Amino acid sequence: MKRQNFKHLECSLARTLDVVGEWWTLLIIRDLFYGIDTFDKLCWDLGVARNILADRLNKLKEQRVIEKRVQLDWRGRKRYGLTPKGEDLFQIIMTLVAWGDRWEAPKGPPVVLWHGKNRHRGRPIVICAECGETMTPRNVKPLRGPGAKRPKALPLPLRPTKV
Repeated sequence: MKRQNFKHLECSLARTLDVVGEWWTLLIIRDLFYGIDTFDKLCWDLGVARNILADRLNKLKEQRVIEKRVQLDWRGRKRYGLTPKGEDLFQIIMTLVAWGDRWEAPKGPPVVLWHGKNRHRGRPIVICAECGETMTPRNVKPLRGPGAKRPKALPLPLRPTKV
């Protein structure tokens, strides 16, 4: 039996996977970040069947991750663009790219990320917005949050109350 969704799970990651967890979805969003923004160019770059691409683009539009833009290219084709919700996936995708560059690219990264005004080679990391420190599995502790409704589904300690 094929999974339909993760709505039964009380988990932000599961809910995120309901939106972007299909095989082609993150690659489509990556291409939009890279400036590949028409149906034909996406189809050619990814080597995906047109019906699958159309289905994924429609789902991303329904989820308000992308939008079709009226700006036409020289052939009269409409372009796709990321909404603010879609742009918020940038850090996730770049972090996945960095992981792939480290562990799955033995001959080196196929795309190098250049960053900043001086154009140095960029490498994304996850930092805490509150203190600026790098977040790692060793210095993060998951606690039950305000959205937790089912205690048995989350065997995590209660979040501390501020004094």
